[in-house]
Amino acid sequence: MDISARSDYAVRALLSLVAAQDGRPVSVEQLSGEQELPRKFLEAIVADLRRAGLVTSRRGAAGGYLLARPADEISVGDVIRAVDGPLAEIRGQRPQDLVYTGSAQRLPVVWVALRAALRDVLDDTSLAAIASGELPALVQDLASRPDAMRNR
Repeated sequence: MDISARSDYAVRALLSLVAAQDGRPVSVEQLSGEQELPRKFLEAIVADLRRAGLVTSRRGAAGGYLLARPADEISVGDVIRAVDGPLAEIRGQRPQDLVYTGSAQRLPVVWVALRAALRDVLDDTSLAAIASGELPALVQDLASRPDAMRNR
């Protein structure tokens, strides 16, 4: 699975908003500087996050962005869907809608299982969990497997 720059930057920017939860909006320039993200690209990403209802914006000299919901109610899956669309598609189709024949007829089951595994990790991991370091047990278990860090 390839996590896009859009998804990576979106999660990082929102984690910066979590850290800055003092009631004051945070500008794109501040987010960009803190996480060393390209400002113009981040502006487009934050616009997607606003349209998805994950952040709100305030205009003016002291304007910027705030989380639209508490950090424990925003999952990594929510963020990825907001900026990149569905978690798992095959050639633009949902896994359960695929029909293969012959020796590949059971392959859609694998794609559906993959999507379910992604959901288990991404939808059950909130921004608050990442910020606090209190990651879900499944995430901790998967990351602590002996081969988790090994490239294949």
